[in-house]
Amino acid sequence: MVEAPVARTSVPGFLVPPLAALAYVVVLAACVAWLPLLALIVVVTWPFDRNRRAAGRFLRFVGALPTYAYLPWRVRTEGRPPRTGAYVAVSNHQSSLDIFVLSRMPREMKWMAKEELFRLPWFGWMFTLSGDIPVRRGDRESGGEALTRARRYLDRGMPVMIFPEGTRSRDGKMLPFKPGAFRLAIEAQVPVLPIAVCGSADGMPKGSPWIRPTLLYVRVLEPVPTAGMTGADVVRLSATVRERIGSAEAELRAEREAEGF
Repeated sequence: MVEAPVARTSVPGFLVPPLAALAYVVVLAACVAWLPLLALIVVVTWPFDRNRRAAGRFLRFVGALPTYAYLPWRVRTEGRPPRTGAYVAVSNHQSSLDIFVLSRMPREMKWMAKEELFRLPWFGWMFTLSGDIPVRRGDRESGGEALTRARRYLDRGMPVMIFPEGTRSRDGKMLPFKPGAFRLAIEAQVPVLPIAVCGSADGMPKGSPWIRPTLLYVRVLEPVPTAGMTGADVVRLSATVRERIGSAEAELRAEREAEGF
């Protein structure tokens, strides 16, 4: 793929295309080499790692690799997820780059993602081996099965990651939140962890084959407790979390603009 710079970057412009090409080569080589290693990790840890925590951490390292390999992507992270206990992490979804940058989170979470990703040769196999959760968009039965599987993880203390918009935004603006993630959190009586991402839409725009230099911000917000909530609180919880993510994303956008992005 060819690089198309759109914003100021600390990397000289003439180096941007070769750096992009090098990053693709590094990531593809890593995925090819590490799939057998991931399979080996699953086999070795299977008897005592029901959550596939080790396999998941290995895959998350692979997922985060592009954000380290491609120097014109500058990432700044604020806050950290809770070190213990289950929770449902939710984030706004501006582009596919969100997956890479959120893979840098220091704690394993099982990701709920569209089923099409799991069908991809090699890459999809890694999602399956790590124990992530496929869901067929627009299919209520598939959605119910995915939430049931997510609930099992939560009951075993494993956090779950969901993009409540359900798909990427084309213009970077947040779409309405679907209720599934919030209903899941209330039923499991675990907190919701809001995460705001800003800048990924510039780095990997939806519908475009190009990657571009960008300044990426990730802000992990305070968990929102669900203790004592019932199904009647789903809409209110969703609105509260969406408002907090939206406010944080607006602040991060202003910071990016102040730096010329």
